[in-house]
Amino acid sequence: MTTITTIGIDAIIDPDLRNGTGESPVWDDERLQWTWIDIPARSVFRLDPSTGKRLRWSLPELIGSLVLRPDGGVVCACETGVFDVDLPEGSEEAVVTRLASYRFPKEGMRFNDGRCDRQGRFWMSSMVMDITKGDASGAWFRFTRADGLVETGLDGYVIPNGSAFSPDGRTFYASDSHRDVRMVWVFDYDPDAGTARNRRPFIDMRAMVGRPDGAAVDVDGCYWICCLDEGCIKRFTPKGHLDRRIEVPMRKPTMCAFGGPDRRTMLVTSLSRGPADLADDPHGGRVLMFEPGVQGIPEPRLMM
Repeated sequence: MTTITTIGIDAIIDPDLRNGTGESPVWDDERLQWTWIDIPARSVFRLDPSTGKRLRWSLPELIGSLVLRPDGGVVCACETGVFDVDLPEGSEEAVVTRLASYRFPKEGMRFNDGRCDRQGRFWMSSMVMDITKGDASGAWFRFTRADGLVETGLDGYVIPNGSAFSPDGRTFYASDSHRDVRMVWVFDYDPDAGTARNRRPFIDMRAMVGRPDGAAVDVDGCYWICCLDEGCIKRFTPKGHLDRRIEVPMRKPTMCAFGGPDRRTMLVTSLSRGPADLADDPHGGRVLMFEPGVQGIPEPRLMM
């Protein structure tokens, strides 16, 4: 049986805020703040939910994903590589330092979805930005300061997304959002070596309306996936059974994350590509914050 919950527009954090493609939300347990990105705007946002104060910084490149650093800064996977990013208050410009460069096999590629494993290794994906080509040149990479940017051998993706790790760190999830793929896979993960193997189907969304995008995992090991074009977030048990559906005001939710002091709050980003989208999706690009009734787990910071 699937429990259905509907989230109203009162969960929108600010009706004046609209992202082009909001992504990569993460909760900072030490500073009690949310951080997320807007990909086409080349921007990083931070929100203090206790005061409502929101800050924004610009970067010189499109940002695919970010993870937290132990010192409060972030590390971003962008168009040409991986960068240390400092976010000074009082300035609208981020301070970026290149950590690793990468030459993609084709023009018009960038890094996309990503997050840290339980040990603090930054896993990130790549994609061809023109998704109309259906080009499966995307792949998954792993980054640490000690080893740099490493190819993992997990390739053949059009729009790789949905990265998440089980609470024990021994399962890795990944999806492909392209309309002709719409799959989520599960891998066996070796937390000591930082390697994923034995890919197998976890969720086949080809018979569903939506496409799988960003994801999160809760304390029970259940996998939450944002469903583009379906206006909802679905929770699947570790055995792949759909047991919860949360309907949201926007048609294209992009990524969800758990946070708040008790990790019982969920923040959801979304996308809006302009007037054509807004005609039938007036809340596209908004950011939601609500309590889903389930507790999340802390997101690891990048290992130093």
